[in-house]
Amino acid sequence: MTNSESPLKPKQVKKIYTISGVNLSFTNSEERYIGRDDLILISFKNKSNFAGVFTKSTTASEAVKWCQKIIKNNDIRAIIVNAGNANVFTGELGKNAINKIISKLSSCLKIFKNQILIAQTGVIGEPLKTHKIVDAISNLTDNLNSNNWQSAAKAIMTTDTYPKYSSLCYNFEGSKIHITGIAKGSGMIAPNMATMLAFISTDIKISKPILQKLLEEVSEETFNSISVDGDTSTSDSVILSATGMSDNKILKNKKDKHYEKFKDALLKISKDLALQIVRDGEGASKLITIRVSGTKNKIISKKVAFSIANSPLVKTAIAAEDANWGRIIMAIGKTNEIFDHKKLSIYIGKYLITYDGRRYNGYSENKLSKYMKNNEIEISVEFGSKKNEVTVWTCDLTQKYIDINGKYRS
Repeated sequence: MTNSESPLKPKQVKKIYTISGVNLSFTNSEERYIGRDDLILISFKNKSNFAGVFTKSTTASEAVKWCQKIIKNNDIRAIIVNAGNANVFTGELGKNAINKIISKLSSCLKIFKNQILIAQTGVIGEPLKTHKIVDAISNLTDNLNSNNWQSAAKAIMTTDTYPKYSSLCYNFEGSKIHITGIAKGSGMIAPNMATMLAFISTDIKISKPILQKLLEEVSEETFNSISVDGDTSTSDSVILSATGMSDNKILKNKKDKHYEKFKDALLKISKDLALQIVRDGEGASKLITIRVSGTKNKIISKKVAFSIANSPLVKTAIAAEDANWGRIIMAIGKTNEIFDHKKLSIYIGKYLITYDGRRYNGYSENKLSKYMKNNEIEISVEFGSKKNEVTVWTCDLTQKYIDINGKYRS
């Protein structure tokens, strides 16, 4: 099934920087999709440092379980990804499929099996046509190229309507640092770690512990701060690799003055990819930004923000361009967090909605209704101050979401 391109598709970077030491390839295995690429390989020439964050789902895929074990190794050389079949809840068949794919790839690349990561995305519960993927691996290993980022992003799409990629370069003390990433995700997007598949590479010299810490920090503000439908995938994975091919002085700890510079760059890439996913939410017609502040801590702020973001009543009201702000009050209340009603101020766009425990005297239904026609909606919830502010992003819920998911396996 092919979906029309999301009306919220953003302008994407025109220049994609290659990452020294990283090559990619793509091919069509026909495991599920006929006439399109659905299998990619990311290969690393030299020893690189890796970091990863993965789904917390208790029905995690066999691929996730494999990666959680292997990513601790110090000499990973390849990542293979297939789209169309998630290889989840398939018992021993699923485990055997992983082993056969990894074994074939290790033989072709002449590396060990524990130097390979794997990610899989698509339909849950269907046995993988393993032979299709195994037979296509030689096409991958024979066609590796450093310029294949955009094609790789397209090959891992499922219900996505456009490929997601981001890239940047910055200078630090005379050294050029490049970061490039690809991602996929459109539905089954909710925050419980990483929310989809993303593969980000950089040429910076950096220690493995710091790389892992940075990825966890950045993911919390980006990939863990988006939701399309409130459903957490069984296959969520974000994998960050650093080839060390730049000539910078190695980044070893948080006190290093390069730390914040690199973190800001990684945050920019991750946020760009995360927002591309929300903008491509299945059936989405509006991007919704929700800010919550003034709670006891950021954990509570995020809890309130996601209660609003995941509310079907809030999301459908926004889809219908209905200024029904009472649904936001409902979503706040169902968190069971205690707060002073008189301190609660809700803004939709620039319009103050609630003040002193009731609807604001200057509230205008006509002005708010006009604002609701925009394709980007902002909601701000303040519990008396700007402290502990958290931002999350979501999209509206439309009839098209039902249509897409009702036909997903057809």
